[in-house]
This record gives sequence, structure tokens and C-alpha cells, in this order.
Amino acid sequence: MTVKLHTLSNGFRIVTEHMPGLESASVGIWVTAGGRHETPQQNGIAHFLEHMAFKGTKRRNALQIAEAIEDVGGYINAYTSREVTAYYARVLKNDVPLAMDVIGDILLNPVFDQREIEVERGVILQEIGQALDTPDDVIFDWLQERAYPDQPMGRTILGPEERVRAFGREDLSGFIGQHYGPERMVLAAAGGVDHEEIVKIAEEMFGHMAPGSSLADMPALFAGGEYRQEKPLEQAHFALGFESPDYLSNDIYTAQIYSVALGGGMSSRLFQEVREKRGLCYTIYASTGAYADSGMTTIYAGTSGDQIADLADITIDEMKRAAEDMSAKEIDRARVQMKAGMLMGLESPSSRAERLARMVAIWGRVPGLEETVEKIDAVTDKDVRGFAEQMATSARAALALYGPISQAPALERLQERRAA
Repeated sequence: MTVKLHTLSNGFRIVTEHMPGLESASVGIWVTAGGRHETPQQNGIAHFLEHMAFKGTKRRNALQIAEAIEDVGGYINAYTSREVTAYYARVLKNDVPLAMDVIGDILLNPVFDQREIEVERGVILQEIGQALDTPDDVIFDWLQERAYPDQPMGRTILGPEERVRAFGREDLSGFIGQHYGPERMVLAAAGGVDHEEIVKIAEEMFGHMAPGSSLADMPALFAGGEYRQEKPLEQAHFALGFESPDYLSNDIYTAQIYSVALGGGMSSRLFQEVREKRGLCYTIYASTGAYADSGMTTIYAGTSGDQIADLADITIDEMKRAAEDMSAKEIDRARVQMKAGMLMGLESPSSRAERLARMVAIWGRVPGLEETVEKIDAVTDKDVRGFAEQMATSARAALALYGPISQAPALERLQERRAA
């Protein structure tokens, strides 16, 4: 498998990876324009724009966009995150030019018909309502808000209802003008693809775009804090976050190994102690996520209202214990889980294309899998235990609680337990 990277004169980047033997391919465009690039008045517009991409262009209406891909048995979709918006399709290899044409069309020729805006506004408002009715989704928005208060990184991707109700055609067009320049786009394709063919098509479709103005992102500053909302639910939902490395730091691999060992699987410390030994919950896990300039290691669990205090205390105790006696065997197991998960995940062209786009956006190149594996293997037991101590004692923390939480400890008390 060979990765090839090409940059057009206007800054538009194309990265491909041919995967021999595959009859299908994944192709998409990743734009570094997500939630963190919005002003307070724009909060939610990146996601609104993603929805509108499929609602009609100068060449196709909404049905024709869907039919163009599904008539050849393909699949098209999009998503918005805090740092990127992606538009992608999975098709048979002979239909890659068609997929590129459709994706290019929705990015270059949107019409933003007012009737379609109103229809999609209703869809997004329903999506917001669904999120609010899903405790183990909405609690992470609240955790993010407390971790990064009063800044773009802390705002929800969906945006508040009042903003979504107010967005109009000019708002959508304005956001595109601000953030959808060619230098912020990466076209990534993997599977049964031909690099030269894709570069030629991309040049014809996107080579005319003028570079945009470079807008500096507001730095993400992890502050921490607490959010609590009492509600008569069946479970008390508990999310605890700690400041962690950004994805440009080699320490990200240490953080990820730590979170896998702490709560990344059935053999992890939190799963064994909290669920298997004590039966305090059905779900508990830890994970580490990263951004360009910050990151967060998160622990989530759901339990009954009368057991939330025990669960919170035991979580802190397990973190402290991990700093003292996390074994080489546990660390090696977490390391293998991390490598295996990465390698197995990259067996699909969709995962490959996603990785290509992410790596180019982050580093301007695509590190080989061997390079990534070497960095994972370079993490020592001492590194992990040192990171565990930092998490257990000094890392900035944020807490979100939802449900029957009257007995849940405050963040201040958990901080005192960390320090004890």
C-alpha cells in the first residue's frame, strides 16, 4: 500500500492510498472548519452547513444528490466535529470520479434554498431535542463546556436552539467565505484508487479556487469546573475529565496507553474494580481525546443515585492506585490493545481515508504505520506511571453529573480525595 500526497498551487491537498485487491474506495474532503472556528453568534453553523450540503446545488436537488450515489450502490454522508467538517462517500472503484463530482458539487455549488433551510432547521432542532433526551450524550457536552468555559472549544457542535432558529442564507454563505478556502481542505481517498486520476480531477474541480485569508484559532485553555443537573432518571451519569496532551505531543501515546489500562476494556482497572468486583455499574470506561492544542482524558460511568458517591470515590482511589502500582503486564496489554485496535481499524478504506486526512491536516504528511507503532512501543512503564501520577494528583479536572445526583460528591471533595 502506497501513500501519495500532492498539493495544488492554491494550497488544496490531495492524499491517496492504493489498497491492492479492493473493489471499493472511500473518498472525501475534510475541511478544517468545525465548532472551534465559530464565533458565539455562529455557534452551530458549521453543523447546519454540513446538513445543508445535501439539500441541493446548482446542478442537483436533494433527491438527485442521494440518487447519484445510491444508483451505483454507494453511500454518502458527512459529520461535524470541533475541528473539522467532513464530506465523504464509499463507492466501487470505477465510481470514484462520480463520487468526487458529487462531493465537489455540494461544496462548490450550494444554493441554500430558503425552503430547504427551513426544513433542515426543523431536522436539526429535532436532533438537539434527541441529544437532550440522551443523557450519556449530553453529559459530554456539559463536560466540554466546563473544561473549556467561555471559548469556542467548550461550545456544543449542534449549537443552542435560539441560534439554530436564527441562521439564514447569508450566515451560511458567510461561514463558507470565511473558512472554506482551498488551503483548509484535504481530499483523501483510499482503496481501489488511482492517484494520478484523482489529482487530475481535483485540479479541474478545485484548482480555480482562490486561497482564503488565514484566521488564527482561539487557543483552547483547559480551565475545569463542575456542572450538575438533577433529574429523575433511572441512572446518575458521571463524567470526569482531566487535562491531557494535544495530538502534536509525543505524550499523547502515553496518555492513550494509560487510559486503555485504566478503563479501556474488560480487563482494565476500572471495569474490574467498579463493575466486576462491586457491581456498581453496567458501563464504565476511560478514553483520551486530543485537539491541536489541548486534550482530555475522560472517565464515564452510569450508576444508581444511591451508589454515585461510592462510584466517584472508588474512581479516584483507582486512579491513585494506578500511579503507585500499575504493572508492566497491564501496560503491555494496553499497548497491544492500542496497536491492534489501530491496525484492525485501518483494514477498511473508510478508516484509511480518515487517517490520511487527519494526518495531513495535523502534520502536513502521513507518518507510516511503522512510525506510529514505534512511538507507541517507545513509551516506557515509567512514562505511564508518571502520567498516572499527574492524572491522580495535579491535572486540571472537570466534572459533569446528570440524573439523581443529590448524593454525588462535588468536584471540590474529589479534589481533596486526590490530594489526600
